[in-house]
Amino acid sequence: MIQTAFDHVQIFPQLPLADWKSTKNTLHLYLQIIGKIRLEMHPRINHWWHVTLYVSPRGLTTRAVPFGFGNFEIEFDFKAHKLKITVSNGEMREFNLEDGLCVAEFHRKVFENLSSLGITPKIKAVPYEAPSTTPFAEDTQNKSYDKEYIERFHRILVSVDDIFEEFRGRFTGKSTPVHVFWHSFDLALTRFSGRPGKPREGAGTVEREAYSHEVISFGFWAGDNNVPAPAFYSYTAPEPAGLTDEPLKPKAANWNTDKGAMAILLYDDVRKSDSPRETILDFLESSYLAGAKRAGWDIENFRLKPFDIKNDRSQK
Repeated sequence: MIQTAFDHVQIFPQLPLADWKSTKNTLHLYLQIIGKIRLEMHPRINHWWHVTLYVSPRGLTTRAVPFGFGNFEIEFDFKAHKLKITVSNGEMREFNLEDGLCVAEFHRKVFENLSSLGITPKIKAVPYEAPSTTPFAEDTQNKSYDKEYIERFHRILVSVDDIFEEFRGRFTGKSTPVHVFWHSFDLALTRFSGRPGKPREGAGTVEREAYSHEVISFGFWAGDNNVPAPAFYSYTAPEPAGLTDEPLKPKAANWNTDKGAMAILLYDDVRKSDSPRETILDFLESSYLAGAKRAGWDIENFRLKPFDIKNDRSQK
């Protein structure tokens, strides 16, 4: 593991929702445009894994999206504050991300640059479960881009992505990548029991596919109208009986039952801890064990066993 000189105050900076809500909303809509392009052009993967974005050292990326006999990538570069489109034939386009760049102008620039590269996706150009219902091409209201808070948000995502990857590696069953869902604006990771699930009655196409199998999900989001502060969360679907009777770690974590049982750990409580990394891992592990125990998962068989490298001749 790479050690750095950053203390956790730098790695986990303050992120009060009220101070950057307009920028968060604008960024959310930007991500939806790029995410819908990936949805349109990437081959389908179960549970909607083909629609997601990923944390990169410089921002957020689609990773490689197949196109013709090559591929392309779209990346939000939050260091240089640019949107970059890179094609496997060596061509590249970019434009600045800055305060005042409204969603409509962002949308226009994205598709003009893609067209100049011969890439012509067709998307449903309206927000999906987002802070606006205005079609992207008409949205001139959402135009805030506070570079300081964008950089803070990215710094947090990099740290949380790293911790989620470590937690993901402890589980030997089926698991999602650590990825960003642009419809809900959260960094997420999901574990599967391997057994078929039962989506709630009245669930739409998206939800039925997402919860076609039993899951325990974990994530980080920057806050919304329900929880107006950045927080970590976990939930089990279908929700087993007695879930909220299970203990959570650390003591600051709690069960929120407003819309089903969801384990919550506020980001600011993580920042106050002596070891934010261990605090987050404790929360993830305790919320997983709560769901796995109540839902009857095979906890021991899913647990990654210690590996003795010294006695493994294949390592020579």
